[in-house]
Order: sequence, then C-alpha cells, then structure tokens
Amino acid sequence: MNDWITVNGIVISSMPLGEYDRRLLLLTAELGKISAFVKGGRRSGSMLQSASRLFAFGSFELYAGRSSYTVKAAEIREYFEFLGQDPEALCYASYFGELAEYYAQEGAENPELVKLLFYAVRSLKNTQLDRATIRYAYELKLMQTEGEAFSEPPGEPGESALAAWQFVLENGPEKCFLFRLKPEGFREFQKAVAFLRGQMIDKSFKSLNVLEDFLSMLPQA
Repeated sequence: MNDWITVNGIVISSMPLGEYDRRLLLLTAELGKISAFVKGGRRSGSMLQSASRLFAFGSFELYAGRSSYTVKAAEIREYFEFLGQDPEALCYASYFGELAEYYAQEGAENPELVKLLFYAVRSLKNTQLDRATIRYAYELKLMQTEGEAFSEPPGEPGESALAAWQFVLENGPEKCFLFRLKPEGFREFQKAVAFLRGQMIDKSFKSLNVLEDFLSMLPQA
C-alpha cells in the first residue's frame, strides 16, 4: 500500500523514538488503533510537535507505507491543555485511554469508541462532576458500547444506583457523564460496575494502578 489517507482520532500514546522522532498510537474512527511515526516530531518548531501530544484530538493525514504509517500533517481540534496542569485528571485520562486501547481493534472502524473517549476526557474538566463517578460511568458505557453490559446492575442496588446505571446506558457519550450521586448511591454504583468489569475484563492496567496510587496519597475528605 502506498497511499495518502486521512483519519479522525485521538493520540492515546506518544513515545520518543531516536533523537527527533515519535511513535504514536492513534485511536481512530476509521481504522481502530494504529501506530504511526512522526519524523522530526521532537524538533523545536516542528509543525507536528503539537500533534504528537498525548490526547491531541483531530484529523491526521497519513502516508501508508508497506508496513507502517507516517504522519505527514494534522489538524488538531482539541488539545485538552488542562491535563498538563492537573495530574489527577491526567491519571484518569491515561486510564481511559488504556482501557479504550484494550477494546480497540486494528483496522476496525469504531467511531463510537473515539467519541466516548473524547467526551470522557473532556468531562474531567467539569468541576461540577465527580471524577470517580465519571470513571465508573466510562467503564460501564464502554462495556455497553462493546456489547458487554447488563441491562440492569447486578446485586440489589438502591434506587439511586439503579437510576445512574440506566442513565448511563440510555444516554450517548455527550450526556452519560452528567450526573452526581450521594455517597451511598455512589458506593452501590461503583460496586455494580466493578463486578461487571471483573466479569468482562481479564486484564490489569498499569495506568489504573498509577491512578489508584495517586488517589491514595491525596488528603482524605
């Protein structure tokens, strides 16, 4: 294959390569997850330097070589700049990205997965929302997107947790994070989602360990 293609997606991993280059892992609507190289992406003044940032979201023009992709141009529509000043939000976003990578397939269209990750990361900036609740809502919505969610929460949760479960399932990524729970309702919702995740996802995530370690060091309310 020797063609130019344009994909829409988000950078979920950005690793230095050699002295000046970068290797990106892109979650794209058209091709699922793909690796792409950015030549000179670490050079000061490079037009692609900002496009190589973690969670940069937009369109990427790629050259498809025999065995790899190379980013030749990009139009970034969202950088999520707040993540650079908010380590807690970055920990959450990194976990969201790794979980999306777990489900994403190479070469498989999945615009809903890209959309869900975009809105999950964006919701972390909303100070009216609880980030722990966003996390469990994201896990539930992601499992639903992949056809793995129960229509009702397991166990016998109270009305608040049941309503939260139904709210996430019934609404799209634009709205499914826009709710809050009181402590008891949150604990029940958390327990139900964690049970489902344990049934459906047989993998540990480094980013989740980092997130949990970070949260454990924060002063307790």
